[in-house]
Amino acid sequence: MGVYNVHERLLAAGGSDVGALVDSLSGGAADRLWPHPNWPAMEFDRPLAVGATGGHGPVRYTVTAYVPGTWIRLAFSGPRGFDGFHEFAVLPVDGGRTVLRHTLAMRVSGPARLTWPAAYRWMHDACLEDGLDRAELACTGTVARPARWTPYVRLLRSLAR
Repeated sequence: MGVYNVHERLLAAGGSDVGALVDSLSGGAADRLWPHPNWPAMEFDRPLAVGATGGHGPVRYTVTAYVPGTWIRLAFSGPRGFDGFHEFAVLPVDGGRTVLRHTLAMRVSGPARLTWPAAYRWMHDACLEDGLDRAELACTGTVARPARWTPYVRLLRSLAR
């Protein structure tokens, strides 16, 4: 089964400001993009660079491409059955607006044929929207329409604890 999932947000900020958010990915205190207060922290074995390995919760990956301030691609190494990548791209629109896009493209096999549509997809979508809220807050000081977790996401999160 093929999966192509895109989340994006038009931000009232220049490309360099949005790119700095992507460059801060680490799950640590300086990370202004990953929604680590509410989701498992993103961690890497070293600073962001091609070859860095890490993940968040049960999702594991390796940085396979990185253009600072512009684009990062992470290839999945887990969970079993996730074969593909996810990436963040900074897409300037004009001097004062930039699209921050997250793309997930993968094939699922084995147990992931069930776990992706039943659980991971819902958690992924909620986590990414929370991250885009963090990006908007960092760039503008406010979030126009904050993401809301569905009752199903709240149930999955309680089961995951």
